[in-house]
Amino acid sequence: MTYTINRTFDGESFKDIDTRTRAALADNGFGVLTEIDVQATMKKKLDVKMRPYLILGACNPKMAYDAIGIEPRVGAMLPCNVILREVDGGVEVSAVDPVASMQAIDNPELSAVAGQVRDLLDKAVAAI
Repeated sequence: MTYTINRTFDGESFKDIDTRTRAALADNGFGVLTEIDVQATMKKKLDVKMRPYLILGACNPKMAYDAIGIEPRVGAMLPCNVILREVDGGVEVSAVDPVASMQAIDNPELSAVAGQVRDLLDKAVAAI
């Protein structure tokens, strides 16, 4: 099983895909709670150069509330991370597959919520 939902955009700019990703997430009920500019962090902390790489911590409040109600410690696995990274010729977007990431928790109710979140993330990635 793969652990991410992926899509590559050939010939697209990082900035444009960032804007489109945020809009697609919002259109599917997700807000961006956290943002990590990995490229800038690696430059600052290690003085290394790397391609643009951004981690967006996306959260659908209703789904998060439902999941926490079922498994209170599941918050350790939230929010759903979505990465944007520059690749040869374009930009790749990868969203965590919540079904894959929740496999360690043996709870069918949580698995059902994770499936709903995966469907929403899949729709968001497809809409970029």
